[in-house]
Amino acid sequence: MDPIRATDPSAPPGPLTHLSLPDSSEARPQSGADGQSLPGNWTRSSPERVPVLREGVRQCLQQQCEQTVRILHAKVAQKSYGNEKRFFCPPPCVYLAGPGWRVKPVQGQAHQAGETGPTVCGYMGLDGASGSAAETQKLNFEEQPDSREFGCAKTLYISDADKRKHFRLVLRLVHRGGRELGTFHSRLIKVISKPSQKKQSLKNTDLCISSGSKVSLFNRLRSQTVSTRYLSVEDGAFVASARQWAAFTLHLADEHCSQGDFPPREGYVRYGSLVRLVCTVTGVTLPPMIIRKVAKQCALLDVDEPISQLHKCAFQFPGDPPGGVGTYLCLATDKVVQFQASPCPKEANRALLNDSSCWTIIGTESVEFSFSTSLAWTREPVTPVPLISTLELSGGGDVATLELHGENFHAGLKVWFGDVEAETMYRSPRSLVCVAPDIAAFGSDWRWLRTPITVPVSLVRADGLFYPSAFSFTYTPEYSVRPGPPGAPEPAADTDALLESIHHEFTRTNFHLFIQT
Repeated sequence: MDPIRATDPSAPPGPLTHLSLPDSSEARPQSGADGQSLPGNWTRSSPERVPVLREGVRQCLQQQCEQTVRILHAKVAQKSYGNEKRFFCPPPCVYLAGPGWRVKPVQGQAHQAGETGPTVCGYMGLDGASGSAAETQKLNFEEQPDSREFGCAKTLYISDADKRKHFRLVLRLVHRGGRELGTFHSRLIKVISKPSQKKQSLKNTDLCISSGSKVSLFNRLRSQTVSTRYLSVEDGAFVASARQWAAFTLHLADEHCSQGDFPPREGYVRYGSLVRLVCTVTGVTLPPMIIRKVAKQCALLDVDEPISQLHKCAFQFPGDPPGGVGTYLCLATDKVVQFQASPCPKEANRALLNDSSCWTIIGTESVEFSFSTSLAWTREPVTPVPLISTLELSGGGDVATLELHGENFHAGLKVWFGDVEAETMYRSPRSLVCVAPDIAAFGSDWRWLRTPITVPVSLVRADGLFYPSAFSFTYTPEYSVRPGPPGAPEPAADTDALLESIHHEFTRTNFHLFIQT
């Protein structure tokens, strides 16, 4: 910055969009003994490392070499008593996705000729457990048609000796050579003794299911565990799978909208509501259906209480003639079909179903960890993987700061906008603050841009480990006139005097900064 201009209040402000630190020992970033920033201090990577880091980040963004670990599990788990083992249903499962798993061999080892399959093996258990073989299940990853690796922990359970009301699953991934990749945790899981048989009330919503939440549906013939089938999607079609389950977004639908146009509504889902199920991965959806409570293999047509976790329910297709009891979503081996119910001879407000039309509903959670080891020059585990939940922008124009809210943050992380590193301040494990880089860092013609520039927001660990995110940041240019050729007529002075005065006040090259997710 020009020191003369800085002291002259009449001089127009310069086109800065980032915060410059004064050249004083008090303002310079401070670091701990390990080179990581101390809480409350602005830091950057050392100048000699920035070119190497920038080239590596650019390659990660261009080649899309990220690796993703996704854990899916139920929101609640039923406790086992005595010698019984109530295995978690649906079973927790893990997906390994992303081209980074196949970019290159693991550091320090080479793939053998003809070697295929996943490069890691996994072990899953409960947090706080001893980690013994009896309490930990090994995951055998299998490659799916969509190139993802899939593993499932079918024999996990929580005994009555464990008095916790909540717990997490712990996934440990290890490279083939024995080097640990990292330890990943699931979301919190609530422990229940058994499904509630009482009429649910919205005064206690812990176990209620809200519109827009994720659920899983499974069917168990004659209450036998070995006959469990999960509603899933394969090749764009709904199927009943014995080994793999899918999460669906459960939406309340508007009864007054035309067929095919069902805008989602908020609120807790009640029996008798019109709902639709949308696969969270493929987006494939079933036709709108009426969800019914099931008791003693009958659909209760006059119940409107809130739906609860692990309740038995049925899905009725609308449009039946008056007096009809309807057709219902049903499985036939591995296919999903419609079943014609019959009236209950004893009670008019009930419909007789078969076993295959009775589904158990349960809320689900998922957590996704993304990283890329191709830039790192370390053999340390990739965890804890930082997760960004929201971005909060402060300021704009000359100075704009961006606060990242999330979890697993630490002092060794730096925020990057595209391939440009930002000054970063570590506040807490849930907060990082950075200064938006100068727009000039993204191109020499930035003064005359007419279209926004959008750059991805990512995090880079001190050892070069790259963490992509789903967030991006957009620089939106304001009105600015490129100088015309000599002799060209000047624009009329009164073209837009008010707009001109505003632009002179904030500088003609000022940029507004916006966030996109």
